[in-house]
Amino acid sequence: MTNHNDAWAILNNADCIYDADAITAAINTVATAIQQDYADKMPLLLTVMNGGIIFAGQLLPLLHFPLECDYIHASRYGRELHGSEINWMAMPKTDVAHRHVILLDDILDEGHTLAAIKQKLLDMGAASVACAVLSNKHIAKPKPILADYVGLTLPDRYVFGCGMDVAGAWRNLPAIYAMPVDTAT
Repeated sequence: MTNHNDAWAILNNADCIYDADAITAAINTVATAIQQDYADKMPLLLTVMNGGIIFAGQLLPLLHFPLECDYIHASRYGRELHGSEINWMAMPKTDVAHRHVILLDDILDEGHTLAAIKQKLLDMGAASVACAVLSNKHIAKPKPILADYVGLTLPDRYVFGCGMDVAGAWRNLPAIYAMPVDTAT
């Protein structure tokens, strides 16, 4: 992102895919499913930073059972539009050994980052690792991981809002937007 005006131009030309009400409904559905599966397990919920922060912030108050929270920070994107090697920026401070872990993330796109995080946690001794994502992007190729809990399905376009950014901006939007088709590549 080069400046303030560029950020506004991107938003003004984007298509709203899901509004705030749809986001809230999806998060409520995910919360109900997690509540049913984990209410008796005292899981460790790990937010995948930075994208998962909005999803986690809205989901956690809906879970009415004891749990612990921490975060992990790994990324393939940075400020780029296409992924590259995984960069491990922060590991959880909480010991994951023998714990039921639920990863919270904004999007399951190609799945490489979440798959690597899940494997890393299993290698660290987690009893189980489930993935809860606000959104799952529908792409035409197989993914190395499937989410256990999915709020919304997205088209195969570059999306932003609700934790997902475009060139570092607009993670804070309460809705999910997509770049115009001709600029999404």
